[in-house]
Amino acid sequence: MPRFSIVVPTHAVAGRLSQALDSVLGQSFGDFELIPVCDAPDSPAGTVAAAYAERDSRVAPVQSPSSAGLGEARNTGAGAATGAYLLFLDGDDVLTPGALGALDARLQELGEDVDVLYFEHERVHWWDVETSTPPLLGTPGGVFTPEQAPRLTGVALPAWSAAYRRDFLAEHRLAFPPRHFTDVGWGGLVTLTARRVAVLRTVVVRHLLRRQGSRLNAPGEHQLDLLDQVELVLIRAVEQGLPAERVRPLFGQLFTVVLKTAAHPERLPARRRRTFFRRAGALYRRHRPAGYRPPPGSLGVQHRLLAAGAYSAFRALRGANRAAAKAAVRVPRPRMLRTRALYAANLRRALDENLAVYCAYWGRGYACNPAAIHAKAGELAPHIRSVFLVEPEAVPELPPGLDYAVLGSHRSWEVLARAKYLINNANFADAVVKRPGSVHVQTQHGTPLKKMGVDQSTYPVVAAATGSFAKLLTRVDRWDYNLSANRHSTQMWERAFPGAYEALEYGYPRNDVYYTATADDVARVRRSLGVPDGVKALLYAPTHRDYSTGFDARLDLEAFCEAAGEDFVVLLRAHYFYDEGAARSGGGRIIDVTRHRSSEDVCLAADALITDYSSIMFDYANLDRPIVVYADDWDVYQETRGSYFDLMEAPPGPVARTPDELARVFRDGSYAGPDSAALRARFRERFCQFDDGRAAERVVRRVLLGEPPEAIPPVLPLAERVPAPAASTLVVRS
Repeated sequence: MPRFSIVVPTHAVAGRLSQALDSVLGQSFGDFELIPVCDAPDSPAGTVAAAYAERDSRVAPVQSPSSAGLGEARNTGAGAATGAYLLFLDGDDVLTPGALGALDARLQELGEDVDVLYFEHERVHWWDVETSTPPLLGTPGGVFTPEQAPRLTGVALPAWSAAYRRDFLAEHRLAFPPRHFTDVGWGGLVTLTARRVAVLRTVVVRHLLRRQGSRLNAPGEHQLDLLDQVELVLIRAVEQGLPAERVRPLFGQLFTVVLKTAAHPERLPARRRRTFFRRAGALYRRHRPAGYRPPPGSLGVQHRLLAAGAYSAFRALRGANRAAAKAAVRVPRPRMLRTRALYAANLRRALDENLAVYCAYWGRGYACNPAAIHAKAGELAPHIRSVFLVEPEAVPELPPGLDYAVLGSHRSWEVLARAKYLINNANFADAVVKRPGSVHVQTQHGTPLKKMGVDQSTYPVVAAATGSFAKLLTRVDRWDYNLSANRHSTQMWERAFPGAYEALEYGYPRNDVYYTATADDVARVRRSLGVPDGVKALLYAPTHRDYSTGFDARLDLEAFCEAAGEDFVVLLRAHYFYDEGAARSGGGRIIDVTRHRSSEDVCLAADALITDYSSIMFDYANLDRPIVVYADDWDVYQETRGSYFDLMEAPPGPVARTPDELARVFRDGSYAGPDSAALRARFRERFCQFDDGRAAERVVRRVLLGEPPEAIPPVLPLAERVPAPAASTLVVRS
């Protein structure tokens, strides 16, 4: 029998789950079993848990559907547990170093029959600034009964702030109550039942505070579940004949929780607010213990109004505060005075249900995922008018007939104020307001290898360039949907951009062309780029370095062409931060394609890709053509920017560290050999999960046409996908 069983519900926390599991597996005290509770084996978290189970026999995942709720997930995990003591850890929380050893030492000190051992915890904000919770004050130093510490009711203590003796829970058939606010019911029932309680004044759990706050604070019918939990605990107290001295603090703490909801009417549907108040008042009057006195001040007034059932007076009391809060809200607006007025006026007009606004790369042009979605919307949702936002310099290169607006113009702010749908691969300006009923789609523009979003906060150079993380996350709060091309991205976006959006694992629309392009399309692109017949085109696409300024090719391309052989030309594409690469003519063997609008066209034209750490490798892998990684500064890059995985351990093809090594893999043909193909196959299996040529269709059907998830075309498995005709055509060119 292990000493501890640690149950970890995992729903909707796949991105941070590995941190929770690592915090347990990294404990110096190793006598435990770790039980992740997953929605299903193939869910995002289920995949993570399964990988851990393969590596460590102490990890034993179990399944509980998300529809069953948090309480049932914990019950399922507890039912599978065999340890002497149970701990519950949320999937995005962590155990502090040495936590299990401290718990074991305390239990040995106290004896083996402690029913519940409460411990301290810290609440951690997204930026990793920690705030300690108040310690467990007023409790004896050793083992004590609940009568000796009546204010320790369990109501305000989360399930993950204690270790529970499993035999005690089984003997009394204690389980998490169903539905929401299950910690209130659980904490109250456990403390009412326990006879031997103790405290460890050591922080054991670091609890991550959700950016959007707890689901329990969100509006909805589920707020009524709170009263079910309160009634459950109060009835149990009556059944046990609990003395008034113990009931009074229990009662007071329960109704403090109730009044937090009653005092925030926006948490309840309008038709339910009076119902909630009346039922809460009835419970208050029925269970108020003898000698109970409401707390002083405003809270005491709320207690008395609740006891009297005076809903109108209670509502009037809160009205002034609500009005003041609304008055404090200021609509962010564009800078120019006249534009501000026009934008504000349009915000007061009704949303245009058939208007969509698109933008890519901060207005650099008609490109990437937004352009692909725009094109597909023209086919499947022609009733929706589309406007593309661009910078003035991009206007001459826009496709004929495209309806566009220049960023910052009056028309751009008008459509931003009125559009039902806003689709971007970066972010709209901070001044853009997320209107009720509008739908924001974040398409992203790559698979994350380098650290992104709030994960950049520990890298000083990047953090300084990023600016305010608070502003970044305010922009994230506008997202309704976030696109993902693979499960890795889903999890990393959840970490980097914590928010309440829905992840759409549909693939990247810009990659659809890799499955639909024809040989004629490829020949057309190669002619337009000036690629000579009978040669192999090598796309060289280095990424941006945060520790340097200006474009640096990091490779003498002329010397490389000479060393690699006469059969190759290089297509140079600098990062989108730069308008052009620093390419010289190179005797016609170096073609600067940085300013070409479509990176997808450039990839189609290339027989092979040379890159360092650019996300273009993840897109190009869909073509199943050779990829070579030129990693001359990988260690420095990791130190200054950070990465989500070690590319050197899982590359998409051969890795070269020097110019000589890079030229050699092309000169001897190993860039396209069987070892290269094997690396690429593993890479594609991991990172080309959802791209199959129908990503744009899935987005349009789900977002613009409102089709239910079950009606969306499923992703074709990688093994069943037909390679783009262009791929075989280019391979023949050798």
